[in-house]
Amino acid sequence: MKVLIINGSPRPDGNTTLAVNELENTLRENGIDTCVMQIGTQPVSGCIACLRCKETGKCVFDDIVNDIAREFERCDGLVVASPVYYASANGTLISLLDRLFYSTKFDKRMKVGASVAVARRGGCSATFDMLNKYFTISGMPVASSQYWNSVHGRAPGEAQEDGEGLQTMRTLANNMAFLIKSIALGKEKFGLPQKEKPISTHFVR
Repeated sequence: MKVLIINGSPRPDGNTTLAVNELENTLRENGIDTCVMQIGTQPVSGCIACLRCKETGKCVFDDIVNDIAREFERCDGLVVASPVYYASANGTLISLLDRLFYSTKFDKRMKVGASVAVARRGGCSATFDMLNKYFTISGMPVASSQYWNSVHGRAPGEAQEDGEGLQTMRTLANNMAFLIKSIALGKEKFGLPQKEKPISTHFVR
């Protein structure tokens, strides 16, 4: 069993990494392998709605998005972690997620999702909600913790002083591991839920 962790921070040794490390260590203690991909400094373009992915099954921009897509397809869970900029997620991360979720057509149902927001002070809840929407539109169960998944710190290393935030990360990882294992057992015994043919209702006809 494996969890892919996307770190949206441009700072490899920043507070978002501290939060990710806490998650990663706890997942491994639960027997879950991890793969961390740091994308904050990558030159990731936004989606241009060319729809080529519908023909090819991958994004027309052959960059880190397609690399991550291969890891995403193989994993049992996905964690998306972001620093908070203007009460929202890192722009590079959002561009990546837009293209990743739109261009990949493999079945994402029952892959467990979790989002993490790291801020000096405010904006964590808005970022948390923003990131969770990628999971809920894809049939992915969202792992919960003991609080919203946020850690606080400004200068590099300050997040280490946020005892509650780091405990929230450990609880999230424990709950995520349990959910992944439980879903694996459920799929083995019952299979995936039946999926209907999609119905698209347009507001303007």
